[in-house]
Amino acid sequence: MTEGGAVLPWLVIRQDEGGNRYRVGRYATRAEAERVADRLGSRGHQQLYVVEKADRAVT
Repeated sequence: MTEGGAVLPWLVIRQDEGGNRYRVGRYATRAEAERVADRLGSRGHQQLYVVEKADRAVT
């Protein structure tokens, strides 16, 4: 999938305490997606942020 012509295969997914999942963003590299997930996860909320490859993600 592309956004603005770039291939963005890595997703950051937010899962809340009720099990609901939402796509937060798409990223070009796994490292970039993990940095975003780590930053969001460090805020101390009850949500879980995970990184998934777009072709394997269920959203």
